[in-house]
Amino acid sequence: MGSTGTVLRELRGAQKSSKGVSLYSRYVNRPAGRLLAAGAHRAGLSPNQVTLTSAAFTFTAIAGVAVLEPSWWLGVAVYAGLAVGFAFDSADGQLARLTGRGGPDGEWLDHVVDCAKMILVHSAVLISFHRFGGLPGGGWLLLPLGFLFVAVLTFCAGLLREQLGKAAARAAPAPSGSPAPVSRVRAVALLPADYGVFCLVFLLLGAPGAFRAGYAVLAAVHALFLVAFLVKWFRELKALRAG
Repeated sequence: MGSTGTVLRELRGAQKSSKGVSLYSRYVNRPAGRLLAAGAHRAGLSPNQVTLTSAAFTFTAIAGVAVLEPSWWLGVAVYAGLAVGFAFDSADGQLARLTGRGGPDGEWLDHVVDCAKMILVHSAVLISFHRFGGLPGGGWLLLPLGFLFVAVLTFCAGLLREQLGKAAARAAPAPSGSPAPVSRVRAVALLPADYGVFCLVFLLLGAPGAFRAGYAVLAAVHALFLVAFLVKWFRELKALRAG
């Protein structure tokens, strides 16, 4: 087992493409995940154990939203738990590519944890709204349900687009030429849809009105991104069929 510095250099060469990745994931979450993956490698952890570590941090933070009264200290703790969980979510894949120990079971477990956190985080917000009150009106209880719908549909449609695209790629010859360069403008534009940016809203838990406003803005932005993604993915799959 090499030194931490050697492992980090190997991990830098085992990164996924930055295409379609926001600036937060590229410059914050992936580097943090790289450090965690190096530490996990030194500790002899498997990628699946890293995935479960990610789940532990994430689900503990989400439970705090549901059961504890909103406050500034809770907001910091929830954000820290979600952010660390997200970094471990990047680390498991990096460790799998480094060690060659990845497989269908690991990919399945990673997607299950991702889906669970999307469902639970918005469910926790709904529970918090209901338990701790202070809402301007009962209609606010519909907001987490709407956000939940948008998040799950985006996740499922995106995953299906990826799998169908891979199947089509296996059935067709690889296109010639160099891959398209990574767009910095696109990376900036994707920031509002990044899970790491979404986690930041929980820093406002100490000010319920500000939290609701920030959460509502993010819900609206994610809904707009969903429409754009659905149109884009449909056109890409239609083009694959035509090709």
